[in-house]
This record gives sequence, structure tokens and C-alpha cells, in this order.
Amino acid sequence: MSDELSSPDMSLALDAPQNSAVVSEWLLGTSAVLAYHLGDTDTARLIADVSSAEVRIWNTEYEHEGYRVVLVVEPHLFPRYDEPALDQVADVMRQVVWGSGKAIDELVARPSIPRLGSDWRRQVKTADGPKPSNQGRRMQLEPNRPVEDQLRFTNEWERDVYRVLKGRQQRLPDNETIGIMPLGGMRVRGWTFEPDLLITYRGYAGVIEIDGPQHKGHAGYDHSRSRLFLHSGVKVVDRLNVEEVKTLAEVEKFVDDFLTQLKR
Repeated sequence: MSDELSSPDMSLALDAPQNSAVVSEWLLGTSAVLAYHLGDTDTARLIADVSSAEVRIWNTEYEHEGYRVVLVVEPHLFPRYDEPALDQVADVMRQVVWGSGKAIDELVARPSIPRLGSDWRRQVKTADGPKPSNQGRRMQLEPNRPVEDQLRFTNEWERDVYRVLKGRQQRLPDNETIGIMPLGGMRVRGWTFEPDLLITYRGYAGVIEIDGPQHKGHAGYDHSRSRLFLHSGVKVVDRLNVEEVKTLAEVEKFVDDFLTQLKR
């Protein structure tokens, strides 16, 4: 199956029903990759951190087809999208739609609205203090996220791999075991990441990234992210595609192969 992003029908308005399902990811992905190839990696990273784009027709006067684009970003990232940053993103997006008879008239950003449960008061009052911690900060107030050993996970896949790693941890002797850090905030040059799982073993650090269906079309971004980890002193970065793993034995083999690479 092709991993290529679907493109909108440019003969129609970008917010036409036929385009609404694909236009956000297409505009973000195409703009990020274009910025990267133009050498503007900072703007490429800004775009890659956007959760979604709301694209609406804005101005149709004098046969002009202009759009207002709203970038939806996670609340902890929102301060990064100031006016200079948005100007950079808008310049790239205008290049993407240039020649199609369409224009980006306005680009703004807004924070995404957290998904809270009916017990939101308890969630807020029992959060880890007034400042976000560096562990799973995006998941702290979202309901129904997996938690084990007082550690947060994005989804069940991450927790399942964690359980396999924990089993390996228990088998190893006390003086030669592993450390497991899920969703730990990590600052690399120009970016703050939360590796799915950061593993320490025999004086080395490695990262396991767990790719679900939401990673389709993000191969370029994932490659850049892995390269930044390696440049920052991480010895091994490996990715587990959950759509290709069917059994627990396959997950266990992946973990064993990862630990073998890390201790070499």
C-alpha cells in the first residue's frame, strides 16, 4: 500500500466536502517537506508540531479565492507560534498553493482544547503542581490514558512494550539492569521531544519509537527526529510499527534485538 499523502482536488474549494478529509494533512505535510528542502528546518519543525489545520474560504471578492488557515497546536507548544513564526509558516504555505488560483490570506494559531472527563475538577486539582512535569506532560489531564507504575503512556501499544521491557529488567542482575523512561521531556537542538521510550543500558541510551496508524505520511519527519536523537548522543533509535506486529513473541524479539544493539 502506498504511503503517499492524498491530495485535494484543486479545481474545487479547499474546504469543499470532497476535500475536507485530506486538505489539513496535505497542506501541513507538503509545507513541512518543502520548508525542509528549502533549508528552513526551523519552520519545517514548527509545521510538523501542528496537530491539524482548519482551512476555510475567507475572501472571494473580484474572483479572488483566499483562505484563512488556523493552526491547531497543543497548549504547551502554543507560545512558540508567535507572529514571526506564523509569518514564516505562511510564506511556505503560500508557495505550496501558488499557481493553483488559491491564496493564503490569513494564518493564525490557537491551542487545542484538552479532552477532559466529567471529573475534570479532580484531574486539575491532582495534577502534578502548577507546572507541567517532564513525564507525559501532554497526557496528564487527558482521560483514559494508560498508567502503570505511576508512569503515563500515550496508548496501549506503548504500555505493552513497556511491560516487555520491564520483564527484561527483572531478569537482569541488579548490577547490569536497564532503566526505562516513557515520555520523558528531552530537549535537543531547536526542539523539545517526548521519546516514546528512552532506555539506558550499560552506559548507553537508546530510544524506541512506537508507530501507530497516525504515523502514516510522516516518514520524513520521523527520519529527521531520529537523526536529531542520534546527533544528541543517543546510541540506538529503533521503531516498532504496530500494524506489522501481530504477536507478543514479535514484540519480545524486537525488544531483545534492541537491547543487543544497545549493549554492543
